[in-house]
This record gives sequence, C-alpha cells and structure tokens, in this order.
Amino acid sequence: MTGFFKGTATAMITPFLAEGGINFDAFGKMIDYQIEGGTDVLVVLGTTGEPATMTEAEKEEVMRFTVERAKGRAKIVFGSGSNSTAKAIEASKKAEKMGADGLLVVTPYYNKCTQNGIYEYYKAVCGAVKIPVICYNVPPRTGVNILPATMERLAEIPNMAGVKEACGNMEQICETMRRIRGKCDLYSGDDNLNLPILAIGGAGLISVASNLVPAGVKQFYNAFARGDLAEANRLQDALLPLIDACFTEVNPIPAKAGMVMLGFDAGIPRGPLTELEEAHKKVMADALRAYGMKAVKA
Repeated sequence: MTGFFKGTATAMITPFLAEGGINFDAFGKMIDYQIEGGTDVLVVLGTTGEPATMTEAEKEEVMRFTVERAKGRAKIVFGSGSNSTAKAIEASKKAEKMGADGLLVVTPYYNKCTQNGIYEYYKAVCGAVKIPVICYNVPPRTGVNILPATMERLAEIPNMAGVKEACGNMEQICETMRRIRGKCDLYSGDDNLNLPILAIGGAGLISVASNLVPAGVKQFYNAFARGDLAEANRLQDALLPLIDACFTEVNPIPAKAGMVMLGFDAGIPRGPLTELEEAHKKVMADALRAYGMKAVKA
C-alpha cells in the first residue's frame, strides 16, 4: 500500500523520572511542541524512545497517554517489533487496540534470521493486524539487513505501508526504491540522508533531530515538496550540524540532552545508556545556538 503518510514524523524520546516511571507532564509538552511545529506523525516507542528498557505496563501507559494527548491532531505510530515473532505479534495487536494509526516494526534483532525469515516475520505481523505496518531497517543496531529483493516481496503484502531505511547505504536504498516504487513507500530513517532519499522518491522522513526542531525539519520538507530544491538544500545545510550533534553518542543520548537545553524536562537515558558527556554537551549547545535556538541552557 502507498500513501499512509507523507511529510515529517518524529521518532520521539521518552522522558523518564529519576525515581522511575514516565514523566507524563514533560511528555505531554513534547507532544504539543511537535504538533505545533507541524509534525505529521508521532512515532512513539521506536528506538529513540528506549522501549527496550521499559516494562510492558509503562509501554501501555505511554500508548494510552499519546492517543489521549494527540486527540487526532497527528497520526500515531507505535513501535512493536521484537526478536520474537510471537512477541511482535502480541505487541502489534496491543498497539492496534490502543489506537495506533500504524506500526513501526523493527527487524528481528540478535537472532540474525535469513532473508526468508525476515519475510515470514513481517508476513505474520501484517497478517495479525489491520492497520498499516512500516518495516524498520537498521542493520547497524540489529545485525539484520532487509535486502532490496526481500523488500520487493514484502511490498506485495496488502497492509505493508513501507520501509524506514536506516541502512546508511544509498546504493542499496536506491535499488530498494526502484523495486518498491508504486507498491509501498520508503521513508528516510537517517537525518543526514533526508534530502537524497526524498530526491529518489521517498514519501517522507522519520527524524530524530525533529525532537529538537520540528518546525525546522517541516520547513525543509515543505521546501522540497514544493520543488524549491535550492531552498531545501539551504535548510538541510543549516540542519546538518545539529543532526551531527544528535549522533555524537548513541541515540537518544544527545537528543535527550538537547531537549533539556531547550527547557524540556527530558531526564536522562536509562541504563545501560548514560548521560551525554561534557564535551558533547558543548557540541549540542553550540549547534542549537548556531541553528537559532535562543533559549539554550548549556
């Protein structure tokens, strides 16, 4: 299927309380910040949201809160992938029941299944729900890569909405796009590749940097969508130092620190992730200031 969404999606962080649990007051403000900035889709409980460190009860609370707070103002996509097909199906059914508009399903990690195993995994998940499913291809994290021929097979599944590509290989991404064009959509999952992925026909982007500057990322997308390539290049050039700052350490460590600098009570990541190192805090603060974000708490 094509057309599930076009535009910008934010891979949202989850603000944790120091004593445990979720800081829903802060999370609500972040949701409002995204919607006010023009974000089309809230991607919650993806990698950036640290679901691997959350209890099932916490995930349910986050899903319920997101649906209630967004109130139809943006589409909601919940992460529901696993290294177990049965667990991915269970999580996907739960997310659908909780009110998700779609699902982001990461490839099975650690197990390192075959390409046929990848196909069977997504076929099973898609068959268990009625809402759109987006594959998430991020081999640097999972050790598994959805090859173009496999994505071509997956594109035939009726509720397969597309793939979030974060493999980092533009040659592979171009070949995947060639094979799935008109069958399902391709989304940028690497902020630094947003422009080239849109240029080959990407339907939109799922961004980490848009946690910090949702309006700026949407402005970039809109420039490209109206055909103003010069302006899109200018805006992406302006975003690149901030994008680089978001990946000085493992995501979402820098993004959380950046949100704190912008005045959000984002907290710090859960172990085994650690707080952003001092040298990298300076990089983030400098990048935010250079982008024009005035209220930066270094």
